[in-house]
Amino acid sequence: MNKTFLLSLILLLTGSVLVLQEQEGNGLPGGDTTAVSERERTPSTVSIIRVEGIIGPTSSQYIERGLRKSIERGDEAFIIELDTPGGLLDSTQDIVQTLLGTEHPTIVYVSPRGANAGSAGTFITLAAHIAAMAPATNIGAASPVTMGGGEMDTVAQKKIFNFSESFIESIAEQRGRNVEWAKSAVTDGASITATEALEINVIDLIADDIQDLLEKIHGMEVEGKILNTRDADTDRIPQTFAEIFFGFLIRPEVMLILTLIAIYGIIGEVTNPGGIIPGVSGVIALILLLYGVAAMPINLAGFLLIGLAIILFVAEAFTPAFGLLITSGAVAFFLGALMLFQDLPEGMEISMYWLIPATLLTAAFFAWIVTYGIKSLFNPPRTGLEATVGKTAVVTDPILPGQSGRVFFDGEYWTAESDQPLNEGDIAEILQFKGLRVVVLPASAAAKKIHEDR
Repeated sequence: MNKTFLLSLILLLTGSVLVLQEQEGNGLPGGDTTAVSERERTPSTVSIIRVEGIIGPTSSQYIERGLRKSIERGDEAFIIELDTPGGLLDSTQDIVQTLLGTEHPTIVYVSPRGANAGSAGTFITLAAHIAAMAPATNIGAASPVTMGGGEMDTVAQKKIFNFSESFIESIAEQRGRNVEWAKSAVTDGASITATEALEINVIDLIADDIQDLLEKIHGMEVEGKILNTRDADTDRIPQTFAEIFFGFLIRPEVMLILTLIAIYGIIGEVTNPGGIIPGVSGVIALILLLYGVAAMPINLAGFLLIGLAIILFVAEAFTPAFGLLITSGAVAFFLGALMLFQDLPEGMEISMYWLIPATLLTAAFFAWIVTYGIKSLFNPPRTGLEATVGKTAVVTDPILPGQSGRVFFDGEYWTAESDQPLNEGDIAEILQFKGLRVVVLPASAAAKKIHEDR
């Protein structure tokens, strides 16, 4: 009995020691690694969006929506895959304010290989909590692009450069990045590779892909939070249809096409009323164009030149100038369209492959279609009673000055009057209508011949 009790006691003590050792090894109560271990065993999620192309209002809305969704879901971090040549300064400011104003961990990852964080992309990359780049990518060339000349333009350029320099300096200071290089990216247009950016503290790391990025940022501290991104689930947030559509509208070539549709549709409806479809299409295109104009830095002088071009095209219809006005209008349209988009940032310039065909097409439209359409407004009516003026009729009842008679034409009998006598069977020429009466005159020999040939 004593041996059995002693053996049971030994086994109980041995089991207790083993359990305690296992608990300590797993970081359970009594160890400092409990919270970390539990957190690592809990699957984490990272939201990812992809921003590429020109930075505009829809880019800002997309990033803000993605960040808000990531915060609401309690994600570990929010990643922006970036590839852009640049964009609008206003939209860039909005994005930077969004990134600097959140405590939720944000990572900007310039990818894939060969991608670029140019101009606006530089500001956005520097503003993230963690800045990362894929190999064979570059960042920089953040000088604002302005066009034009003159003293006023020089003053405006200086203001824009000074603002951009102080703006990027404040971003670099806020995120603890290389301030001097950031300023040189604006003042000198400096551009560097991913490797160089890592060496001089412009970015935090280089990652081959998303999985490599998640592995390398695992354990980093952001706003007092230790990131748990190893083996994290990734959820890509796509753009909505509205974001894609309105982002498409601010492309300069699309705005040029909308300008043409608005011109063709509205002028076509005015010159040929009743078509409906041309007019509706023109109005819709005009409304969409106004959205793009409100979102983009459009040059007003360009619009004025395009308006002058339309006036010259229409004037050709009333004052034949052997094509001189059409040619002048084409030149005004070309220069207007060129000036219209001259204040857009680098990467958004209008291509001559779009501009030249658009100019030729517009000149042809007004030369052949609008010209005849406008002239048709002043041609004699071709339908109804007025269309019969000048035609011939057969007198069925004699007509005397001051005494009405009757004529027959187009299968109908009409009461007729004339200041000259007409006998039954005579051929009369219709002069005008007075209510339900028709005024006629004796037909000329030519009119009689035409009537006899019918």
